[in-house]
Amino acid sequence: MASAFQERKLKGMFTAFDADGDGFLREDDFRALVARWSQLPAARPGTALGARVETLLMGWWAALLETGDTNGDGAVDMGELLALVDRLPAMVADVTATADTVFDAVDANGDGRISPEEHRHLVETWNGRPVDTTGVFELLDLNGDGHLSREEFALLWRQFWISDDPAEPGNWLCGRIPG
Repeated sequence: MASAFQERKLKGMFTAFDADGDGFLREDDFRALVARWSQLPAARPGTALGARVETLLMGWWAALLETGDTNGDGAVDMGELLALVDRLPAMVADVTATADTVFDAVDANGDGRISPEEHRHLVETWNGRPVDTTGVFELLDLNGDGHLSREEFALLWRQFWISDDPAEPGNWLCGRIPG
């Protein structure tokens, strides 16, 4: 069962995914998420990466629906989302594959690194609105070089989705954790 920390951390993501704000995730919410991601230059519609992003996000919707929609109503509430989160530690390869696709979509200039500006775009794309990320990137930049490598990003991504340890820096990957 997800801890109180994981629930608090993922509440912000749930709110971001819930495009219509009705307290439930539905396929339309994930389609809206795909639309937000398609605004990133590298993931525009009609591109191979755009198709990869759409396949990835809709694949996670299918997994969430299969795992979380316990009453079969085609909608997932926060509690049902946390049921999938409980399974993520056994799905490390899937979580890492997600990190690779997200990295490619966010790496706007294709230099193989995510800059603080690109990270801010990641957070704002997930949230669908401007987000204050002041001081967050510095917590994520594990080696202090001013960028996130693919390897750093994959580790941080796994920590965000799987970790129950508030001290792990990956918990900040998608922005500040709601109080």
